[in-house]
Amino acid sequence: MTLYKSMTYRFQTLMLAFLALMSSALVSAQDRKVENRPYVDLRPFHFGVLVGSHLQDIEFLNVGPQQIEMEDGTYRERIVTCDQDRWDPGFNVGVLGELRLNTYFQFRVAPAMYFGNRHLTFHNINEEAIKEEHQDMKTAYISTALDLIFAAPRFNNHRPYVIAGLNPMINLSGKDNDYIKLKRYDLFAEVGLGCDFYLPFFKLRPELKFLFSLTNSLDTDHVNHLKNREMIPYTNSVSKATTKLIVLTFHFE
Repeated sequence: MTLYKSMTYRFQTLMLAFLALMSSALVSAQDRKVENRPYVDLRPFHFGVLVGSHLQDIEFLNVGPQQIEMEDGTYRERIVTCDQDRWDPGFNVGVLGELRLNTYFQFRVAPAMYFGNRHLTFHNINEEAIKEEHQDMKTAYISTALDLIFAAPRFNNHRPYVIAGLNPMINLSGKDNDYIKLKRYDLFAEVGLGCDFYLPFFKLRPELKFLFSLTNSLDTDHVNHLKNREMIPYTNSVSKATTKLIVLTFHFE
């Protein structure tokens, strides 16, 4: 719990730093100043690195009442619910390559790794009591974001922009003895905004974006590989999972 609070505090601190940078850009963009690296945006192609933090969540579609086989061979109705009860923090690192299309548009490819952990809570509701179970789902994704960037004209040493694109991901995590397991491959749509800050020796680009899964992220075949039959009601409690991320990234170009 302490680690979760610490990572959440760090993400909030980064968010405040991002907002402070954007605010300072708007305040200082009143008068003309000497431009740092005035020709950097004329490069046809360039590389960079990125590092950041993110929050991740899953929306589950619960199936409702289930007919569960008891030890004596009879069946009883049970309701098992599943939910990720908080936004869990993580971090991401990667590289990027960006192609200049024209004065206002750029196309960016950004391979990256996303690391984190999701905390899932199950409630098994029966006549006697409510039984609660938990699962800590470690996550490790390889992503390749494909983004189209539309940037405003540069003013002094600032240039705001918006992005939209697709982000296919490969899920490297998941165990056969977990209640819930996600698919190996997923596809996300992403939208966001950011601002270029032209510093004397490099360009800093803080960026906030939102990712939404376009597929059912749940591995529905996972239940067929369970060896412990007591886990089946928990695995069968959901029929669909939709993954979401809020990502704050700092690009160094």
